[in-house]
Amino acid sequence: MTLSWPNHFLTLEEWDALPETEGVRLELAEGLVVMSPMRLSWHQRAVMRLGYRVDEQLPPELTALTEVEVVASASPPTVRVPDVSVTRSHIVEHNPPRLPAADVLLAAEVLSDGTRRVDRVLKSSEYADAGIPQYWIIDLGSPTSLTAHVLVDGDYELSGEHTGTADLDVAGHRVTVDLDALTRR
Repeated sequence: MTLSWPNHFLTLEEWDALPETEGVRLELAEGLVVMSPMRLSWHQRAVMRLGYRVDEQLPPELTALTEVEVVASASPPTVRVPDVSVTRSHIVEHNPPRLPAADVLLAAEVLSDGTRRVDRVLKSSEYADAGIPQYWIIDLGSPTSLTAHVLVDGDYELSGEHTGTADLDVAGHRVTVDLDALTRR
């Protein structure tokens, strides 16, 4: 496969103009294109189920979305694609191409081979700097676990470590997630 990319830091406008790609997942980190392989089946199933399960328990004014672009920083531009995001429903009704971080109430990442450190360290820092109030990290290892963080004075603090069935807060609303069911048929 041959891909042709600009040889400079991208602007958001240039990011929008990039050609569509198949078989890879692209993000923008401080103006640089970051590429990772498409997620494997367990990861895809877990993301789909987590997004659906959270969304169905939220009140009508909130919506959970999977794999939507979030602008964590405009300058230099950083565009991340959390596995699951929660935002206000009226924002989604306008069908934006991406969300500004200020509109994201929760970002959740399911760990994958090759992105574990990025999700635990880099994205955690970027989401905190962007002011996203809650961040979850889901590990599909045995047992499946969820580590919940809440933003306090600009940094994430641990608010809970969960296995089995997790009772969680999402923007002031309780949701329950059966973590083992995220990958189990």
